[in-house]
Amino acid sequence: MEQLSVAFFLQMFCILATCRLVGWLGQRYLGQPQVVGEMIAGVLLGPSLFGLFFPELQAKLFPPETKGTLYVGAQLGVGLYMFLVGLGFRTEHFKHSAGKAAAVSISGMLAPFAIAVIGTPFLMQVPGLFSPDATRFHATLFMGAAIAITAFPMLARIIHERGLSHTALGTLSLSAGAIDDATAWCVLAVVLASFGASASIAVTAIVGGIVFAAFMIFVMRRLLIPLGRRAEHDRAIGKPLSPVLLATVLMLFMFTAYVADAIGLHAVFGGFLLGTIMPRGALTEQLRKQLEPVTVVLLLPMFFTFSGLNTQLTLVSNLELLGVALAILAASVLAKLGACWAAARLSGQDNRTALGIGALMNARGLMELIIINIGLQAGVIEPALFSILVLMAIVTTLMASPLFEIVYGREARKRGDLGAAQPVD
Repeated sequence: MEQLSVAFFLQMFCILATCRLVGWLGQRYLGQPQVVGEMIAGVLLGPSLFGLFFPELQAKLFPPETKGTLYVGAQLGVGLYMFLVGLGFRTEHFKHSAGKAAAVSISGMLAPFAIAVIGTPFLMQVPGLFSPDATRFHATLFMGAAIAITAFPMLARIIHERGLSHTALGTLSLSAGAIDDATAWCVLAVVLASFGASASIAVTAIVGGIVFAAFMIFVMRRLLIPLGRRAEHDRAIGKPLSPVLLATVLMLFMFTAYVADAIGLHAVFGGFLLGTIMPRGALTEQLRKQLEPVTVVLLLPMFFTFSGLNTQLTLVSNLELLGVALAILAASVLAKLGACWAAARLSGQDNRTALGIGALMNARGLMELIIINIGLQAGVIEPALFSILVLMAIVTTLMASPLFEIVYGREARKRGDLGAAQPVD
């Protein structure tokens, strides 16, 4: 036990050092967000690079018996991160452009699912991609959700830091991205609830999820109002968020994550749902201030590394799997970017704005990693497809900032309707 403890601290030193270094290099020389560099760092620490060139050292640093600890830390990190995403979920975006956002979002969902319907039967014939227990229904739904997901937190950060929050592009992209991700999570919930389970267990999970969501939205939201009032009172008299309030929220987070997991979904659903119903104002501001640093700096790198340890790009070494990887990447970009661009144009946006929306919506980011990790843990997909989808997530996320700059940023600055671009953390 003592040796495991020592190994954990050395692991964390290497994880944090690698993530910060690669993130800094990505920011400095490629203009990429810190989180994109950390995604890549997680893959570098796994068998794809570190384990490829220094297999003995990598095995000593990340022995199998320590993966359980990393897994727990990773789940806590991604659960808290989704809670923070929920805290930043702004329903007012829908009020400004609900119709146009729905059109963009529906198009950005239908095209990927159409691609999944067409392509999944062929993918299921390739050995090592899907679990033998996965039916065509499960595989198609999973691939559709994986292609359709949008890196909503990254999209929100880019729009906010470039001063686009109140522009047509900003409002439309945020609204469509939120609808996209909510729908993709619902689809994933159906897959998780029905995969590998009897009909009664699947129905129980789906019905339980609906009841749980309804309770959170219509009952728990009201029960949380006193917490918001207490936080507002403390801020008015110059006091920070009290330890009692913070502990109460963390207990609620742990319990809702447990309930979501217990009914057959996943802990991240509980964390995200709790975040969306928290009283806005002083409480959410203080929660973000206190929880975001430790979540983003300490816990999320554990998730990236755990994902990286499951990513074996060497599995994509034969021509067949390489062709599958390129086909999935091309289909994902064309389906998401192309469909969102077309829908934005049809909704009345000029070509430059429509291309900017498509470029932002095409990024998958951390949301993709969360979905495919859940799929791997649930046994829907195999390591080879997991690695292919990690590659797709990294490439489409790397594309977002430079592509957005090319199709929208330069011209917008000439016209004076875009704030100076700033680095995105």
